Parts: sequence; C-alpha cells; structure tokens
Amino acid sequence: MNNISIGRYIPYNSKIHRLDPRLKLFSMILFMVMIFLRFGGAQTNYMDFIVYGFIAVIILIIMAIAHVKLSLLFKQLKSLWFVVLILLIINLLMPNDGPYFLIFNTLKIYHKALYDTAYIFIRLVLMISLTMILTSTTTPLDLTYAIEWYLTPFKIIKVPTHEIAMTISIALRFIPTLLDETDRIMKAQASRGVDFQNGKFREKVKAIISLIVPLLVSAFQRSEELANAMEARGYNPGAKRTRYRILKWKWLDTIALVLSLSLFALILYVSIAKIDIVVLISGLLG
Repeated sequence: MNNISIGRYIPYNSKIHRLDPRLKLFSMILFMVMIFLRFGGAQTNYMDFIVYGFIAVIILIIMAIAHVKLSLLFKQLKSLWFVVLILLIINLLMPNDGPYFLIFNTLKIYHKALYDTAYIFIRLVLMISLTMILTSTTTPLDLTYAIEWYLTPFKIIKVPTHEIAMTISIALRFIPTLLDETDRIMKAQASRGVDFQNGKFREKVKAIISLIVPLLVSAFQRSEELANAMEARGYNPGAKRTRYRILKWKWLDTIALVLSLSLFALILYVSIAKIDIVVLISGLLG
C-alpha cells in the first residue's frame, strides 16, 4: 500500500509548487491530450515512441524542478505489471497480420502485439506521472479552488459547481487515507494469523473478505465523522462563501502557460502534419 503515491501532497517550496493550481490543472489536461494523439511519418512504428520519449523527458524535468523523487514513480509502477501481462496476453491472442519473430507450437508472437502492449503501457506511465506531479505539488484545497473556478460558467444553468469541486477534492484527499487504513488493517489481520499471500483460492477469498469488511466500515465511519465535523463548523454549500487564500496570477504562471501552449502546438502540428522527426533532423543536418 505504501507504493501508492497518487493523492499524497509533498510539501516543498519549488517553482512548480508555487504555480497557480488552475494553470497546473490546465497544463495536465494539455499533456493528457498530447499523450492520446497519434503520430506517423515514413515509419509510424517508431514515431509514437520518439514523441512519447520527448514528452517523458519534459515530465522528468518537471519532476526534478518539483523535487518529486523518481523512486516514487517506480514504486507506483510496481502495481502495473499485472495490467501489462494481461494486455500482452490479449494482444497475443488477437488475430494479427504482419511479421512475427517467434513461434511456440501454433502460437505466433507478432511484432504488432508487442508494439500495442508497449504503446498502451507507455501511455499509462505518462498519465500516472502527470497525475502524481499534480497531486504531489498541489494541496487538495487549492485543487478544489481550481476545479471550482473552471466550473464557474456552469453556475448559470444552476449546476452545483462548489459541491462537485468539494466532492472531487475529498475523494482525492481520502485516497492516501484509505490506503493507510488498508495497510493498517492488513497488518492487524496478519498478526491474527490471516495469510494474504499463500493458501488456496477459498482461503484467499476469506482473507480478502476479512480486509474489505472492516475497510468499508472504517470508510463509512470516516465519512460520517467528516460530515459531522463540517456540519458542526456551519458548512453550508448553498451559501455565499469567502476564501482565506485568494488565487493570484503571477508572471511565473504566464511563462509556464506560454511554454505549455507552445509545446502543445508543436506536438499537435507534428501529429496533424504526420512529420517524420528522424527524416526532418536528417535533412537539417544534411
């Protein structure tokens, strides 16, 4: 459970931490769009990986500036091995055309199956990295302000924007809390002789039930305590609210916004024009 770092805020006085949360949320959306674009040139197979490698370098630079340790990302990715294995099995069983390089009895391992698995895996890694950067450098309260600010136009049609933003913020805030609670319950059950690793299938089901039931009870108790605490403090979602901290746009936010839009425009142009970066660089050098 300690491998999960999404939702955990890491306090630090870096330039990324000091950026406006509205900008960070907008930039993350731009990066997500860039990740889901398709690229192609003379050989589409390597163009996607080249562009994704370029985006990965940008993300690593942002992590270094924000002082987000790369080890946190590696711990986060440990839980993806099972997903990658399932994707690989599905892609191997799907009918494919084209070259293949290994044959096991009647099973052919095609290049396309490995390519599709790596393609999806890299997307997942990049998205997890972006989400981890956002939650590690932005407090839940600032994230709530940013979401509510973007939902402000929907107030015209009577959409409860503040309640939606508060719900999302509480959900993000409770991710690490529930993970810590899960880890505590697992240790308590293990001290009572429950084995979560070994045993038959039926024994593993019983072990999981012994974990899920107290976890659900604890989650409902925490939600009730939170509701009582908010009610005792006079929280009224329908009332006009003021804020202790007002979001202010700074020159650093403007520079970061220009850089994000420039990068997005470049990646979008490469995707639309189907530019082969290798051929382009070779032509410039030659």
